[in-house]
Amino acid sequence: GRPKGVVMPAGALVNLLEWHHRAVGGGTGTRTAQFTAISFDVSAQEMLSALLYGKTLVIPDENVRRDAARFVEWLDAHDVEELFAPNLVVEAVAEAAVEQGRALPRLRTIAQAGEALTLSRVVREFHTSAPERVLHNHYGPTETHVVTAHTLSDDSGNWPPTAPIGRPIANTRSYVLGSGLELVAPGVVGELYTAGSAVARGYLGRPALTAERFVADPYAAEPGARMYRTGDLVRWNQDGELEFVGRADHQIKIRGFRIEPGEIENVLTEHPGIAQAAVVAREDRPGRTRLVAYVVARETLRPEEAAEFVRERLPEHMVPAAVVVLDSLPLTGNGKLDRAALPAPEFAPAGSGREARTPQEQIVCDLFAQVLGLPWVGVDDDFFELGGHSLLATRLIARIRAAFSVEIGLRTLFEARTAAAVAARLDTAGPARLALTRQQLPDEVPLSFAQRRLWFLHKMEGPSATYNIPLVVRLSGVVDRGALRAALGDVVARHESLRTVFPESDGSPYQRVLDGVSVPLPVRDVLEGELPQVLGSAARYAFDLATEIPLRAELFRLAPERHVLVLVVHHIA
Repeated sequence: GRPKGVVMPAGALVNLLEWHHRAVGGGTGTRTAQFTAISFDVSAQEMLSALLYGKTLVIPDENVRRDAARFVEWLDAHDVEELFAPNLVVEAVAEAAVEQGRALPRLRTIAQAGEALTLSRVVREFHTSAPERVLHNHYGPTETHVVTAHTLSDDSGNWPPTAPIGRPIANTRSYVLGSGLELVAPGVVGELYTAGSAVARGYLGRPALTAERFVADPYAAEPGARMYRTGDLVRWNQDGELEFVGRADHQIKIRGFRIEPGEIENVLTEHPGIAQAAVVAREDRPGRTRLVAYVVARETLRPEEAAEFVRERLPEHMVPAAVVVLDSLPLTGNGKLDRAALPAPEFAPAGSGREARTPQEQIVCDLFAQVLGLPWVGVDDDFFELGGHSLLATRLIARIRAAFSVEIGLRTLFEARTAAAVAARLDTAGPARLALTRQQLPDEVPLSFAQRRLWFLHKMEGPSATYNIPLVVRLSGVVDRGALRAALGDVVARHESLRTVFPESDGSPYQRVLDGVSVPLPVRDVLEGELPQVLGSAARYAFDLATEIPLRAELFRLAPERHVLVLVVHHIA
């Protein structure tokens, strides 16, 4: 895309450098690698910390910087003590150091920034070779530089798969907010907003983009304060530290499932034969998106082995459709993953198996091809490796039911994944279930035991709100009351329990299902300050179960385009 120039005040950098000097250390004579590219904001931290605190800046040439093995040799030869690097570089250095048998004992401090820090097996092994080495996880976009930090414990055995991004540094604030800029509870995922002295002034010459990302801080004491919308999804953990969940724009939605690629990457790097991993979504044909994993192997690795490793640990919708083994992951000039440079995968071809031997196998192959949208499927081709998933599996089961008048379960299809295996199970499958048909109800339907209990309490205590279930919804914008009333009527028409009353015959209660029921929707004008009282009154409505359906709706108007809808259902429904 188009590069953005970020206008960062000098005070923000001074605050960062002073905090880093106090929290991380490193003073006169500390040998610091000037590793990051000049276009990466971390380079300012490397150079200015050396200038302010008397460090020795050691600069590798470009060829050394891009070759992990040579870079490790260079670190060792130049007695480098401090290194700033993104996650993928930390992993590559750890891998090369372990392969070369170099403990790098002089390298006492590593500060990772720029990406989520994955604490893979090789990073743990590298730390074990020099346990006095300290690993710091720094977080912050260019628009704020570093704003939170976490220091890993000495015992790598207690490290989580992904390091927390920690707590705000000095003179900064961090908010985890929902879509309405409301603070969310600990443990709940929200978007991270940062504020305080670290926030940049904005983007050079791009006022519209600045206004979009740098917004007013509603939680600041000082007037006019701003906060930066990071676009990162985080949550507060039980230790009061922030955990990085993923990018709002990197989340993948496939077949209705929201998938965080980092979760799959963490599982892949747990495999003893995988050093690094990256997971992306690729469209193999219009309208069909599939997961692809790119891995760097320590030894010979079959792609099927990596996919099976994930399948044993994660749900089926998170298993990559293809695994590509690379010599190394492509990096940008800043040392981050270059997603655009990842090669296109070769998905499992359709029709790679033998042809059908029986009419049943041929019909199942045809059904596979119809559901998957493929021209032809072999009898031994795996339904899920060809792009099948649970939603398509449900569609396939329906077509098998129609073709063979038998019923196979979803579990069966996950176990028998080929046309041959499905055809082999048709003879033992049960008969197809009969379609549901509407039956004529008797005039008096007896109450269930639970309904009779509630009816008895109702008769003994009188109408009560004890078993009410209220739902309150705020509506913004123009409300079409006619459409809302019609929607409520559709719900009641569909669900008999919502239009059932409980009259008595000779002292015994029974159910009567009413037809043609309309749901009243009264509208009242109220003030915001009156809302708690009127909502409480609505929630405590006492139903007369003998004559009233167990559903009530009210609409409270605060302003022409601000309403509150209250729905109250009695538990007897």
